[in-house]
Amino acid sequence: MGHSVARSLPWLLGTLVLLLTSQRDGSAQDVSRMDRIIQSHVDSKQFMGSVLVAQDGKVLLDKGYGSANLEWDVPDSPQTKFRLGSLTKQFTAAAILLLEERGKLRTDDLVAKYLPDAPAGWAKITIRNLLTHTSGIPNFTSFPDYATTEATPTTPEQLVARFRDKPLNFQPGEQWEYSNSGYVLLGYLLEKISGQRYQDFVRDNLFAPLGMTESGYDSHAAIILHRASGYSPGANGPVNAGYIDMSIPFSAGALYSTTEDLLR
Repeated sequence: MGHSVARSLPWLLGTLVLLLTSQRDGSAQDVSRMDRIIQSHVDSKQFMGSVLVAQDGKVLLDKGYGSANLEWDVPDSPQTKFRLGSLTKQFTAAAILLLEERGKLRTDDLVAKYLPDAPAGWAKITIRNLLTHTSGIPNFTSFPDYATTEATPTTPEQLVARFRDKPLNFQPGEQWEYSNSGYVLLGYLLEKISGQRYQDFVRDNLFAPLGMTESGYDSHAAIILHRASGYSPGANGPVNAGYIDMSIPFSAGALYSTTEDLLR
């Protein structure tokens, strides 16, 4: 997601789900070896989090490693909730495809169809371009002033305004370049087309039907049971991660979940 979130990857984004498919069933030796490898990264202070490994629908490993909160010495567990960071984009993409399935949009539609006031530079950008990082819209988390804006509560419209008048980095469809801006714009479009807030649409149409009761849209103000504290790597070990208002990552990175929910 953003620079501060990216710096926090080993400590903040500790959820890992592996789905294995092979002709050989996972043996007790395989599971033991996986456990040892993961623990070695914990021991070397390179990882804290929860890991779930499943093969053909069977859970082989479901375990927490390290601490969900270092100051209170609370261990990670399969029930620990982590910020998903850019894994949020998978849910945003699924929500857009759900709208397409319901006939509310087409992924080959121009963005301007739903945003009549879209800048002229966006005239050829399609929803598919946003989904596939081929829009050319510059990544707002790479802007020089981004770090000064992370703590400021921001509406989706204000967020889009940060990059709407920037020149494109390339013509739509001609190159690939990772863009949080594109997925923020998808969330903004989703709200306009569905008439629901992004977090409400995802909850009602993805999390609830799938039984993902331990997943949601993160908020610093909310009391969220079993939520992990965030850490960034420091010179002498982990340090508390810097504050970011979750309205900033929005539909590009604001969801949280557990390994067990992600398996559903």
